[in-house]
Amino acid sequence: MTQAQQPAVSRFPVPELKDMPEDIQARILEVQEKSGFIPNVFLTLAHRPDEFRAFFAYHDALMEKPGNLTKAEREMIVVATSSLNQCQYCVIAHGAILRIRAKDPLIADQIATNYRKADITDRQKAMLDFAVLVSQKAQEVGEADFDTLKQHGFSDGDIWDIAGISAFFGMSNRLANVTSMRPNAEFYSLGR
Repeated sequence: MTQAQQPAVSRFPVPELKDMPEDIQARILEVQEKSGFIPNVFLTLAHRPDEFRAFFAYHDALMEKPGNLTKAEREMIVVATSSLNQCQYCVIAHGAILRIRAKDPLIADQIATNYRKADITDRQKAMLDFAVLVSQKAQEVGEADFDTLKQHGFSDGDIWDIAGISAFFGMSNRLANVTSMRPNAEFYSLGR
């Protein structure tokens, strides 16, 4: 495909890097230096600078913090819930991150297809059962769900994290679908 034939990153305008606020430029250039490319989510959200800042502040608070959930487990939540929400961008992008963080080239495809059959622990399956419940039927969450997670060693803080990641990416999935956000080609081969 030639550059002219490349599908758009987003159905909304994508500003030029030079036209973005300095803090957003700096964040994007930092990501580009680390990964070798600019993930399209950064370009898409740069269209709305205040929302870009809020989105990534909450993203980082959920996904980059230390805790009892590993960074790979956090990515498992994103991939499992994004698959059910039919978010191509998040399944592809976070699937790549999951493969890298888990050091497993198979795990993301297994979780995206059917986490219940994936090669993960019973603890991780309980975590994903809860994340999916929050994503799809949060109104049905009850004490039995908390009890199940606690039996697998999850604290109240861990349960909040699982719910927060699921809920945040529910919003992200919907925004990615509405904007027709396109996964970068680079994501497909990462961690394989």
